[in-house]
Amino acid sequence: MRNQPPPFHGSCLCGQIKYEVRSEIKAVTHCHCRICQKAHGAAFGSYGSVALSDFSFTDGQAWVRSHASSPGVARTFCGACGSPLTWHQADGEWANWISLALGTLDTPFTPHRHRQAHAGSRPPWSPDGGHAGSSPAAPPQSR
Repeated sequence: MRNQPPPFHGSCLCGQIKYEVRSEIKAVTHCHCRICQKAHGAAFGSYGSVALSDFSFTDGQAWVRSHASSPGVARTFCGACGSPLTWHQADGEWANWISLALGTLDTPFTPHRHRQAHAGSRPPWSPDGGHAGSSPAAPPQSR
């Protein structure tokens, strides 16, 4: 399945914030690090990256909040609904790139390939948390 050509559009859960991506989304990564787990409230965060110059918030900028999750890294989220939106490293090799939370895309997107990062941090309750091939949980006993 081919993606539609850019631009791609996205928004937060409540719709207050909207954004546009004006280039192909690259480096699709499912990150299992503890910071992504905490930021997403899930086993991992799924991100795609684009050049910083190809990403912009188009509506609701007043609702965009930022948190320094680690030295030099800022994560943005919606101040109204809490949706994670982006992360950006201010210095270093990737300073000209921004990563966007793929779950916030409104435009259909299918990556050509993707990778797992920090897979050793997968929690045991994750679908691939080291329990491949195990039986499903037993239903609760009724009394």
